Amino acid sequence: MINPLKFWRKKARQAEAVANKFQLATNQINALSLALEEHRRETRLFYNSLALPARAEWDGQPPMIQGEPAKLAFPRSTLCRQDSFHEAYFSYWTHRLREGLRYHRKLWEFVFICQVLWERGAVVAGARGLGFGVGAEPLSAFFASQNCRILATDMDVGMAEAMGWTLTNQHAVGKEALRKPAVCPDDLFNQNVSFQACDMNDVPAEFVDFDFCWSACALEHLGSIEKGLAFIERSIQCLKPGGWAVHTTEFNTSSNEATVDNLGTVLFRRRDFEALAQKLRQQGHTVVPFDFNLGDGPVDRYIDMPPYREQPHLQMALSGFSTTSFGIIVQRGAVAATA
Repeated sequence: MINPLKFWRKKARQAEAVANKFQLATNQINALSLALEEHRRETRLFYNSLALPARAEWDGQPPMIQGEPAKLAFPRSTLCRQDSFHEAYFSYWTHRLREGLRYHRKLWEFVFICQVLWERGAVVAGARGLGFGVGAEPLSAFFASQNCRILATDMDVGMAEAMGWTLTNQHAVGKEALRKPAVCPDDLFNQNVSFQACDMNDVPAEFVDFDFCWSACALEHLGSIEKGLAFIERSIQCLKPGGWAVHTTEFNTSSNEATVDNLGTVLFRRRDFEALAQKLRQQGHTVVPFDFNLGDGPVDRYIDMPPYREQPHLQMALSGFSTTSFGIIVQRGAVAATA
């Protein structure tokens, strides 16, 4: 006689095995579907990448010209575009930061941050600045050279090693990694710069009363779009009323819908920044209006494919999407509502 309990246990195991196989097959199909979609996007971008501008339009360009900081170069939060590189202020900041003038979006980010804070009167002697994910960038040294007191931060060394940032020199092990004698004399650097490890997903509560804060393409590595936007919101809380937050990050120029999320590098969409702006304005902050114009220069239209070039490199392909740098500017409200 068949034992009913054993019979149904056997059936349950068989059903579970079938369900597991079905789930495995579903996962494989989903993975193939994602791979196929990524391949489709990358194939389209590959054909776009064949449209490399004529060498004369980018090799050895743009020319370095005599300049000084502009009075109002960035009235809007904006995208990296070729036209910025031809302005006198761009040559000035490139030289001041001891960078090589070239069509590269990382250089644009450095210039954008310096110029935005300069033209808004934030870079003055005695001002307190807070840098997030500073890596080996020259910004801490420059602000220190203006007698600003800078707290530079980056992730814990162990976490940086696990993520591979130390191998590519994109992580600051400590204060010495930020020393740039050609940008800031050692005495001013020693006097004005301090360093502290900081997880951008868990900014310490004691980070308060700064006049300005910044990050250059760091917040897209926090694990998700949601976490990146939450960081921007948190960074504003580190400021005095009237203080300025300036952040650059990845912007999806392919789509306002499909994107990369919940990975090591995420791509923000227009809709993400518009939702954040609405939220921040409701809290009493001022979000400088957005300019999503992609530009129409030959370098603007070129999409760099991996392995990426030294230049031109304003837009690049990532996971089948095209992306460039976007800079957002926010001023903390005098009396901000509770988030």
